[in-house]
Amino acid sequence: MIDMHTHILFDVDDGPEDLSGSLKMLRQAAEEGITEIIATSHACHPQFHVDANRVYNGVGQLREAAGRENLGIRLHAGHEIRLNANLPERLDAGEVLTLAGSKFVMLELPSQGVPDYTVGIIQDLMNRGLIPVIAHPERNKAIVEKPQRLYRLVNHGALAQVTAGAVCGTFGSRIKDAALTLIDAHLVHFYGSDAHDTAKRGFHFDEGLSYLEKKGRADMVDIMLENNARILEKRDPVLLEPEDPKGKKKWFIFG
Repeated sequence: MIDMHTHILFDVDDGPEDLSGSLKMLRQAAEEGITEIIATSHACHPQFHVDANRVYNGVGQLREAAGRENLGIRLHAGHEIRLNANLPERLDAGEVLTLAGSKFVMLELPSQGVPDYTVGIIQDLMNRGLIPVIAHPERNKAIVEKPQRLYRLVNHGALAQVTAGAVCGTFGSRIKDAALTLIDAHLVHFYGSDAHDTAKRGFHFDEGLSYLEKKGRADMVDIMLENNARILEKRDPVLLEPEDPKGKKKWFIFG
């Protein structure tokens, strides 16, 4: 299985502080059956910007260390890029990275809303032959309050990734319900852990998949895992017709 969203590189953002922490994460990933990982350190984030060279160097160091321990997990370079007006140009310049050298670009929205220029960025990326992937939309307050906001972005060509921990409830029941609403409306296409460590922000990869299967969503599990693989294979994703989630809407109160 492939985890396409992790903060596994050490001493670069809010992931592990040192190499031993990264190796602990790799061991946990191996126990959950993960065989390949894309390291998606933060880029263009208000608190963190890990430049492309630091990502490549970190992946190289971690590959060597993992090889010495025979962990058997392949590592790939990528970025989780905070949405910004200059993003297409920064991709053109090689300042920020696609996922594993593919045409898929992971975008992080601000946690509280969806900026007015989001659709324009999506269109600019698509004009470059790239496919934008919205990271963890189930944790965006504006989308949770009105899931049609993600429906609009998907109709403009964006795809989305749900977080394993959100599915199994580690972010709370409101986020879990939002994740399931988006999955059921075919507005989610990829599955990632967004793991940062082995304690507070672990993988929960297998736990989330098992929960979805038990709740009758095995078909969506198959599609999301297939699409994760297609990132590395540099193939087009499997897509289902998106549904307007307004009939599935739930209202949440944020304190």
